[in-house]
Formats: sequence, structure tokens, C-alpha cells
Amino acid sequence: MSDPDVVVLRQTIHGAGASELAAAIRERLPDQSVALAKTPAQERELIRSARVAVGLNIDEELLAAAEELELFACVFAGTGHLPRDLLDQHGVAVTNASGVHGPNIAEHVVGSMIAHARQFHRAHRQQTRREWRTYETTEVYGSTVAVVGLGAIGRAVVDRLESFDVETIGVRYSPEKGGPTDEVYGFDEFHEAVTDAEFVVLACPLTETTRGLVDAGALRTMRPDAVLVNIARGPIVDTDALVTELRNNRIRGAALDVTDPEPLPEDHPLWGLTNVTITPHNAGHTPEYYERVADILADNFARLDADEGLRNRVV
Repeated sequence: MSDPDVVVLRQTIHGAGASELAAAIRERLPDQSVALAKTPAQERELIRSARVAVGLNIDEELLAAAEELELFACVFAGTGHLPRDLLDQHGVAVTNASGVHGPNIAEHVVGSMIAHARQFHRAHRQQTRREWRTYETTEVYGSTVAVVGLGAIGRAVVDRLESFDVETIGVRYSPEKGGPTDEVYGFDEFHEAVTDAEFVVLACPLTETTRGLVDAGALRTMRPDAVLVNIARGPIVDTDALVTELRNNRIRGAALDVTDPEPLPEDHPLWGLTNVTITPHNAGHTPEYYERVADILADNFARLDADEGLRNRVV
């Protein structure tokens, strides 16, 4: 296929290869030619006439070969790794995959909250010892939950919590815009936002504002029965301070899908804390990833033809 409308570049995400993404796009765009580039040479050849390229990255050499390219559809939500200025100079729009992680990460968050409320981690330890001993638990229902970051993932978390009749507090850069939560605070009011929350969910990007946001002072502000859930980025939390406060039972626990450092070294003290659950940056894993990316791409291809605004456009 020498003149494709869409070229899918080489990539692997969550163990799935680019051929699966190409197949999903073909299902949604049966009247368009969709090519899969399997080698660097094929990428350079196929991108020459393609209107749309889909992939993890695009470098200067590949962009120089793209004579007809109108859109680079990044399959990640983050686009900081892309040559965005260069793409803009070439008149190539850029979209991201914001929203594809909403359902799966929201499930991970709610599952983590329930696991800590019902102490499933303690039950697992007792089961391995064949130990029948009751223990106290609590509920997610009726609790107060602070969601830090109200992007696609944060909004999905709030949506999934609706059936639990919780009080929700949101933290975002522009609190004046409101949000799906009962209350909304700015990042400069972070302490006020988390002071009454039984669960503090981190779903914000890592920026200069959020780096080290959850430090020793913030942890001391939280309730002693609070659980910290981090599905954002490890450096948002001061790890040493978290270890200290968890060891001293200053907060009830933490569910960490991301850590700092990452991967977490085998001898790190977090592994040995019984009030911590750790998953290896796994919340984003879903077999539906490429299906959702293809949905966004098909929508945007139609928008290109109709000369409409692109969904998830970042450049």
C-alpha cells in the first residue's frame, strides 16, 4: 500500500503490538486505506502520502518525509516527548489519547479504596498463614474523597464514586471553572482540600506545582484515618516523608501504583509496611487501550474531512 490515508507507526503498549491498533482503525474506517509500518524504511515510505500518522513518537527525519501529513495522533495522553514546535512549524496538528485510561484507572482507584476500607491486604496475609482472626474494617460509602486533578481520569473517578454516596472535593489549577465534585479548590488550597478526606486520590500530572505536593506537612494535615491513593506520578509524593508517617500510623495507609523511585528497589522500606499496597504502575493496563485510541482517531478523521475542531488537540 503506497498511498495510505492513515499510517500506523511501530509501537508496543501493554504488550499489544501495532498490528492490533491497525486492525481496530480499519474496523472504524472501512473506506480509508490504513497501512501498518513494520520497519523504519516502511515508516519513511508510507508516511510520505499519509494524511494521518498514529504512534508513540515522530522524529525530525520522519516528519521531513511526511509531505501530506495533517495530523499526528499520539497514542499517549502525554505529549511532552514530542517535537511539538517542529510539528507546528510543519502545519501538523497533534492530538493525544486523553480519556483512554478513564475507565480502567477509575476502577483501580475504587478497588484500592475498597481494599483498604475492608482490609483485603490484611486478609491476604492472614490467609497465607491460615489464620482465622477477625479485624475491624470501615466503608467507602458515605466517606469524603479528595480527588486531586480533575482531568479525564479524575472525572472518571468521581463518576464511579457516585453510587457510594460520598462527599467529593476536587483540586484543580482553575477552581473558578468548577467541576464534577461537591467542592473545588485550587492547588494553593491543597491543605484545606484534604483536611477532612478519608481518601486522597492523586490523579494530577507531574508539574512544578505538583512535584512534592504531598510532603510531610501535607501528610500531617490529613486525617489519621486517611488513605492516600496515587495513580499519578511518584514524585508528587515525598517518599521519605510518606514512609515516616506510615510507620508512625499518622495516616491509615497508602495504595501506590506509582512510586519515587520507580521501579521500587527490592530493599525499599515501602515493601515492608503492612498498611501499604503496591502495584507496578499497572493501573493503566487494559485490553481496551487500542480500541479506545481507535475511537478517538476515527472521530478525528471525520472531523478532518468536515474541517471541524479536533478532539484532544494539543498542537
